[in-house]
Amino acid sequence: MGPGGSPLATHWNLDPSVTFLNHGSFGACPRVLLAHQAELRRRLESQPVRFMMQELPDELDFARVELAEHLGCSSEDLVFVANATTGVNAVVHSFPLRPGDEILTTDHDYNACRNALKVAAERVGATVRVAHVPFPLASAQVAIDAVLNSVTERTRLVLLDHISSPTALIFPVERLVPQLESRGIAVVVDGAHVPGQLDLDLGALRPSFYTGNLHKWMCAPKGCAFLYAREDRRDSLRPTTVSHGENYRREGRSHFHDRFDWCGTVDPTAFLCAGESIRWCDGLVAGGLPALRERNHRLAVEARELLGRALEMEPPCAESLLGSMAALPLGGTDTWVRGRDPLKLALWERFQIEVPVMFWNQRRWLRISAQAYNALGQYEYLAQALRELGAHKR
Repeated sequence: MGPGGSPLATHWNLDPSVTFLNHGSFGACPRVLLAHQAELRRRLESQPVRFMMQELPDELDFARVELAEHLGCSSEDLVFVANATTGVNAVVHSFPLRPGDEILTTDHDYNACRNALKVAAERVGATVRVAHVPFPLASAQVAIDAVLNSVTERTRLVLLDHISSPTALIFPVERLVPQLESRGIAVVVDGAHVPGQLDLDLGALRPSFYTGNLHKWMCAPKGCAFLYAREDRRDSLRPTTVSHGENYRREGRSHFHDRFDWCGTVDPTAFLCAGESIRWCDGLVAGGLPALRERNHRLAVEARELLGRALEMEPPCAESLLGSMAALPLGGTDTWVRGRDPLKLALWERFQIEVPVMFWNQRRWLRISAQAYNALGQYEYLAQALRELGAHKR
């Protein structure tokens, strides 16, 4: 069994026999927040009709207010969705594309969201263009130039990952969004990994659309995410499931909220944990959320340094372009068996290390995450395992 995590690991239900270095994939919800959700579920199931029809609308409003305060925007700008992929789908399938229009994305985007772009474009005869952003990356300016140089007179919508899933790279959206929006090009930012990793101020950024997960780095229960829409972009925005809100209006609430607040019967309790999740993360360490983010960032940087030495390679980007994750290239090409990379399989079967090994842009990549339950010794154990498996020689 590998080394234990930090003293804070006691807040989670994670299996202590596993060296868990993959918070980035699905997050991990602490016990206290699971208990909070369980109480909400108890209330729901004790009187489902009263909860769903009478209590839920006000509860969603209150949760939105708490979330808006954290994100620096108005609660009128926000709706809850199950995940960031759902948010991106709502945007691209609502966006008024015409034949010949272009959607621009980058080669650092998330496969599920690229698929959503393709389907939306194919339906109307539009085109998806992909900007190549080199990685390793010399500077943020290289990413900016790569995106802006790929814009054409037909570009109508741009998808930007705020933090890339395969490379963990922080994209300079605070510089890209104003330049694109000033040209009349709508930007949807996929911020799946951002809440809890970076300080996000949507009131200052003001893209057309922004979607982010709270169940990853903010540690909310699974299925808790948000979609932001600037006031001039809301009227045409619809959820992927059209329901009663399309023609049933509630007094005192916007059509934006009416459309998204009820998309059929689902378990809404994860949404109602948003505020509690923010407060819990803010109270986990002295100094609050800023200190937690800095703690996780420093751990990710230190882990990348020691893994880089083990793999005998230089870091692929500056540490200022990292949050609480980091990616390192591995040798070899796409060698997946049984749906998984053989190195990943060996790390799990021989060492019980849970860490992603991904194939991206013709290379294999190792991506690590650093959350409050992790400690440097776990990455030292990973480095030792990589050396024993000969990963530095591939």
